[in-house]
Amino acid sequence: MAALTDPAQTLPPVVPTVQAPIASTANPEVAVAATAAPDKQQTIVVAALSDPAEILPPEIPTIAAPTAGMAAAATTPGRVELVGECQLAEACIDQFLWALYQRTPKEDTTKERELRKVTIKRKGKLVTVTRSFTKLVDNDFTWKDPKAAERVGMPMMDYVIGGMDRSFKMKLFHTLYAAEAAGLRPGITSAFRDDYRQSIASGLKAAANRSFHGGSLRGGYGRGLAADIVSVNGVNRSQRWASTETLWKWVDANGKQFGIGRPYLAFDPPHVGPIDGPEYASRRGGTKTAAADAKKRQKQVAQAKPSKAKASTAKRQVAAKPPGSKPSSRLAAAR
Repeated sequence: MAALTDPAQTLPPVVPTVQAPIASTANPEVAVAATAAPDKQQTIVVAALSDPAEILPPEIPTIAAPTAGMAAAATTPGRVELVGECQLAEACIDQFLWALYQRTPKEDTTKERELRKVTIKRKGKLVTVTRSFTKLVDNDFTWKDPKAAERVGMPMMDYVIGGMDRSFKMKLFHTLYAAEAAGLRPGITSAFRDDYRQSIASGLKAAANRSFHGGSLRGGYGRGLAADIVSVNGVNRSQRWASTETLWKWVDANGKQFGIGRPYLAFDPPHVGPIDGPEYASRRGGTKTAAADAKKRQKQVAQAKPSKAKASTAKRQVAAKPPGSKPSSRLAAAR
């Protein structure tokens, strides 16, 4: 996380829930407050910084809120907001993303293979065989990021948020900030992962050192180019799942204007990355993929067309062949 140029601008930590409004600090440029929304939800406001040296473009486009999938809005956690020029300071961007990470349940469903002995009828006789069954098991992986951060001796926020690539982090911020403004209540379940953190991940995943979350083959810490996002709308997993699907569709429709997309769609739906990155280009197409396809087509065309040397050789072979005997000459010889 970048250091602040003015010691007086030290940011207080942002927590996912606030019990009461907090008054402004002595510094007029730094303010942290919590206000009650009309539906009795509490709003978290992240501190603002106005140092011009910390300005990070671009501005955030305005996107209208979706009309579907918002039935559970009254049960969502407090909204995270920014005041002043906070969205232009990298420190506040880290605080905002960290607040979304903190408020998100770290839940997953994994497949477990179980062997059972069953009795079946085979050739008129009852026999006992062993069959394999797959069952879905709820998995809470809240412990994984703290364990990985402790292993390298880093604070959680520096590990999870600070390990992402700065350019990608800005794009992710603009995307999730717009989604938050649209009422979708986005959350982050996973951001940076080193090789160890990737090795203890469950379900669909890349090799430990090949993960775009920050594997050593991709550059390691500070080069993470992926995050997993869900929605926290709803009081139970089924409601949150429905709102999460709405969030993913929203990202598919609006994410490209912020530079964010989902490379794998249904294969790994929470996974997002920069659309100008190698992962998205290899899975969803892009300039690199188009160039590769063009080269492939040119190679196929070249292989299909015979070369001039081969064509001239074929002509000479045809000319060297003796003329075939005609039926009339055969008849004349027979006579």
